Amino acid sequence: MINFIKKNIALIWAKNHVKGTQSFKENAVRNQEQVLLSLIRTAEKTLFGRTHQFENIKSVQDYQNRVQIADYEDLKPYIEKVKKGERHILWPETPEYFAKTSGTTSGSKYIPISKEAMPYQIAAAQSAIFHYIAQQNNADFVAGKMIFIQGSPELEEINGIKTGRLSGIVAHHIPSYLQKNRLPSLKTNLIEDWETKVDEIVKETEKENMTLISGIPPWLIMYFEKLIERNGKKITELFPNLQLIITGGVNYEPYREKMNELLGKPVDTLQTFPASEGFFAFQDDFNKEGLLLLTNHGIFYEFIPLEDYGKPQARRLTLKQVELHKDYALILTTNSGLWAYSIGDVVRFISKDPYRILVSGRTKHFTSAFGEHVIAFEVEESLKATVEKFPAQITEFHLAPQVNPVEGLPFHEWFIEFEKEPADLEIFRKTLDDEMRKRNSYYDDLISGRILKPLIITALKKNAFQDYAKSEGKLGGQNKIPRLANDRKIAEFLECLKK
Repeated sequence: MINFIKKNIALIWAKNHVKGTQSFKENAVRNQEQVLLSLIRTAEKTLFGRTHQFENIKSVQDYQNRVQIADYEDLKPYIEKVKKGERHILWPETPEYFAKTSGTTSGSKYIPISKEAMPYQIAAAQSAIFHYIAQQNNADFVAGKMIFIQGSPELEEINGIKTGRLSGIVAHHIPSYLQKNRLPSLKTNLIEDWETKVDEIVKETEKENMTLISGIPPWLIMYFEKLIERNGKKITELFPNLQLIITGGVNYEPYREKMNELLGKPVDTLQTFPASEGFFAFQDDFNKEGLLLLTNHGIFYEFIPLEDYGKPQARRLTLKQVELHKDYALILTTNSGLWAYSIGDVVRFISKDPYRILVSGRTKHFTSAFGEHVIAFEVEESLKATVEKFPAQITEFHLAPQVNPVEGLPFHEWFIEFEKEPADLEIFRKTLDDEMRKRNSYYDDLISGRILKPLIITALKKNAFQDYAKSEGKLGGQNKIPRLANDRKIAEFLECLKK
């Protein structure tokens, strides 16, 4: 009876919530200018605001003239002051949290999260679930157990500012009505070693009535494989009431076939786009491709055409200026004090009514040793189209250029860990190369002009990418292995793991 009441309350809440979101979907462009000017007025008296004369900013154009595009290194001097306990630096007062993330050139990054921003993170996650419930008319999962991937909820402090992984921070804000059904236990969540942690999660969940499972695809695959190894059953046999998988962080499509194989049959999937810097988008329509951009959640967005990114006079477009099916570097101004901040993600609009995006790559993850500028969306779509023509399954892959081969022309080398290798790898390779040539005209020209020879596939041993992640101390959590590189740093490790 209690579960029946919970499900019906969830359905009512969800349908009312979705009705209430119609306004922001219809007024996205107007919302964005209002968001920016509100952020400017709030931060006028901060060190950053005074330095950039926020009091004189009255329009988007004024803002773009006074505030240049920044990455973490540009904002780091301000963040270091915040870490020392100084107030009113990037945003009034000090942040409520620092989300600690792994950097490359910067080492660990400390992304500020203000007291104003945290509720938006939680509200976006709730809104995503409400859209699912309302559209599918399904709230059955609220009656069962749920697992949310997260880092350790144990937080340290830097001059009074609580600091930890975003997922660990979010764990402290999960609504009370979900806490009772949430797994794993606090004791398990505190385990630092990822493999040990997953083993314990398997033990805690394998006999439970799991109805919702959330995590990034590589983590889910590792968890599901361990469950199957211990129990000898597909996931939907083990969890017959499993209703929903929530995922984010990477494009789900290249993992879909592998996931369906482990699951035993398709399960509803809700895709999201969260980050330490904000929660930007989620899948609001399960009959259409793309993620709804959240334009009234305390973030102002700008978009730099990918061909302009990194240039001194790069065009900074607002929402009303974007075009469909073009790739843009995503630039954020947030209610945590990140100003014209380049997050490193590349997005592509597939709808303007409402504004829906695909995450098409990373600004730093591309292959362009010969000017071809291949991005993640192109390789993922090419691989998906190729796999659909063969009885093959991919666990993970990485693409790197081979500029100085022992003999012959340079080439793109694809390191692929197959769950199920195609019967004829050579035909698979030729098909993949053809699909790449269809999607990237520069790559096609290089092949036609005999600057490059067609791509090479190097098949890897099982768990090759897990071994690489472990070697880098990045196994588990929200860590993701780049699928494209413009060098051979990752490739050199993977070369040792050929089949």
